[in-house]
Amino acid sequence: MATALEPRHGENHPCDTDLLQSYRDGDESAGDHLYRRYADRVLALARSKISASLAARLDAEDVTQSVFRRFFRAARQRHYLLPTGEELWDLLLVITLNRLRSLEEFHRAAKRDVRQTVGYEAEVDGGAEAFFETTVQEAIAQLPPHYQEIVRMRMDGHEVAEIAERTERSKRTVERMLQETRFRLRASLGLERSS
Repeated sequence: MATALEPRHGENHPCDTDLLQSYRDGDESAGDHLYRRYADRVLALARSKISASLAARLDAEDVTQSVFRRFFRAARQRHYLLPTGEELWDLLLVITLNRLRSLEEFHRAAKRDVRQTVGYEAEVDGGAEAFFETTVQEAIAQLPPHYQEIVRMRMDGHEVAEIAERTERSKRTVERMLQETRFRLRASLGLERSS
């Protein structure tokens, strides 16, 4: 009996349906085969569709890796059904375009309000995630200790009034400190508005 990586009689290469099924059944080499089959196409698509503003922050290769991480995670959980004889390209194309759109939306939101970037690690995978987290942590580490305490409490979801009470400061002082921190973080991330 042929394995997923052996072509069926009369075929030159294993079909996507067989490879996907083998990957779901635990055959990592089937996943490697699918990656090699489509990675260049996904990368070319990402390069052609990524905006200049997003390309300044993320490489198309980061987007490609993110697309395949999402695809393989969902495939392992059997979220995708692929009719016999069909290719994965249409699915990967949609995943790539959706990933680019969500990254664009995130970066536009980040320019409006840096507080929205706190959940970035849930949105972006791999190198971009590590870069962002490191940048935020470095920016926070440069703050005076009493600022760090307030920022971390806010990031943990505490309301301004609760932070003021816990730190024995006025609400206005806490708000001012958080605003100053937002400006510093925007500067660290290169999101400051040009005058």
